[in-house]
Amino acid sequence: MTLIVAACASTEAPRPKVAAPRPAADKALLARGEALAALGNCRTCHTLPDGKSYAGGVPFKTAFGTVYSTNITPDVESGIGAWTEAEFIRAMREGVDREGHNLYPVFPYDHFTHVTDDDDRAIYAYLMSRTPVKARHPHNELVFPVNIRASMSVWKKLYFKPGPHQDDPARSRAYNRGAYLVDGLGHCGGCHTPRNAAGAEVPGRELDGGEAEGWHAYAINARSQAPTPWTEATLTAYLKHGWQADHGVSRGPMAPVTDELGDVPEEDLRAIATYLVTLMGSRAAEPAPAAAQAAPSEGAAIYAGACAQCHDGTQPLPFGGIALPQSIGVSGESPRNLFNVILYGLPPAEGEAAPMMPAFEGALDDRQLTQLAAWLRVRFSRREPWTEAQLEHELREARRKGGEGARYPAGGNAIDPAKGS
Repeated sequence: MTLIVAACASTEAPRPKVAAPRPAADKALLARGEALAALGNCRTCHTLPDGKSYAGGVPFKTAFGTVYSTNITPDVESGIGAWTEAEFIRAMREGVDREGHNLYPVFPYDHFTHVTDDDDRAIYAYLMSRTPVKARHPHNELVFPVNIRASMSVWKKLYFKPGPHQDDPARSRAYNRGAYLVDGLGHCGGCHTPRNAAGAEVPGRELDGGEAEGWHAYAINARSQAPTPWTEATLTAYLKHGWQADHGVSRGPMAPVTDELGDVPEEDLRAIATYLVTLMGSRAAEPAPAAAQAAPSEGAAIYAGACAQCHDGTQPLPFGGIALPQSIGVSGESPRNLFNVILYGLPPAEGEAAPMMPAFEGALDDRQLTQLAAWLRVRFSRREPWTEAQLEHELREARRKGGEGARYPAGGNAIDPAKGS
């Protein structure tokens, strides 16, 4: 989630708002800033469905309440039009607003602190070149004491480690570029790292897997359970197109990430892939499990009637369902995403040829859903079966969250099967 998500209203007298000088309209700088903003997923986090780009108002539900993203268009009164370049860079680097008040870490300054001044300047120039939009949004709805801005000073002292990214001199240029983008603007750990009770990423468990908007963000390090190992080529294609034949389609809150990454230079996507594939390590693809592993059950009957026609592997992605032995939804560490997809489906991208899946929320009851998920796990993966308690808990959570991330369409970009990935 990107750019500036402000804290609750301050009791201090606000500074006068006067339009800040606009950076020179250098085409190369603006193009670079646009690509960097896409890497940071800024448009998604600051644009309501059917709203004006970057005008804010997107609600982010946390364990401590709801935070609304701010208007980051150059409107002077309701946006960042009064922000100077130095104030913008300080917000990115230190997590404070133009008056020095702490920002909530829903704005991931714990990652953005690693971004270089030059990249921050490019993003600032791009945002200040957008059309100003007057847009005010609800106050954040947070519990005590988190609703007191000063409480963030304690959080920052405990969990915020500011400072620039440090390259590893023993690694390649592509690896270091990928590490910079993943740890910085990409803020991948914001979703893919588990969090503690204070909402901070758990040290030492970077990219081990986490939660985001009611979905499970899979481990993207050596703990990855992708049944087909990622390669630089397949991960680059997935990030660019929002799908890849061996790994399926992006869904939930990952779908808008790949939507924006489709506009990023491929060199940067390859660098991200280089870094992550290095973390995941090399291993052989897992052989398909034998059919005899899964005894006939109600889950098998449901699969035959509702799923097999799309997932039998005869119609390739993106227009057929992924062959389930290749699905991390079945082989991954949590059944949450599998339940989300079955319950709420995958809406297609509007006006584009894109993957989709119907929702079965009203067609299957809880017993049928757990039976189906349990059978899929045994039939199509080589992992340990999910326990009954795990299945019941994750199904409850999927229903309780109501498919929050399901508002995003599956995949992210227009797909031309003739071009491949």
